[in-house]
Amino acid sequence: MVNAVAEDTRSSYLKHLPAFYSADDFMGRFLMVFEDILTPIERMVDNIDLYLSPSMMPEDLLPWIASWLDLVLDENWPVAKRRRLVSAAVELYRWRGTRRGLREYLSVYTGVDPIITEHMGGLSLDGQARLGQNTILGEGYDHCFTVTLEVDDPSTIDIGRVKAIIETEKPAHTAYTLRLVTKATSGDAQSEDAHD
Repeated sequence: MVNAVAEDTRSSYLKHLPAFYSADDFMGRFLMVFEDILTPIERMVDNIDLYLSPSMMPEDLLPWIASWLDLVLDENWPVAKRRRLVSAAVELYRWRGTRRGLREYLSVYTGVDPIITEHMGGLSLDGQARLGQNTILGEGYDHCFTVTLEVDDPSTIDIGRVKAIIETEKPAHTAYTLRLVTKATSGDAQSEDAHD
């Protein structure tokens, strides 16, 4: 007969042992030590998909998952921005080395859509053409492009980080110029040049 021991002090692991152990109060309490240690681990394993989802994982795991994807997260970013970058990593790698990939990466990092102007031999104008912004007359070299970021305050942008992103994401044989422009004056603000 089982002694009058509260059920919550007896381990549920007793059901995995031979029946004669179920009457042993010491064994029930002894196995409780292991159950207390292993139950949180079992719950985590049961929900491992949530731990690997950038939108659901604990904040402390983001840098670890980012390291799997060869991303370095800026600890000064808000958590939502870091989650967005980790979530977008696979798609960004898919488009790496293209205008689209560079635009999406810079958009995630800066929060604004960059204007990327490729310098080509000919000139084509469309409804999106803006002289001095994404259309250049009589300038430019082959395999060069300009990245223009129109931001409210250029001092909030880490230019070194933006340059590192461009260097990583651009085709190896290309050179670029980076321009930071204040939205209010749209073209007369700070311009930061960087060439490959």
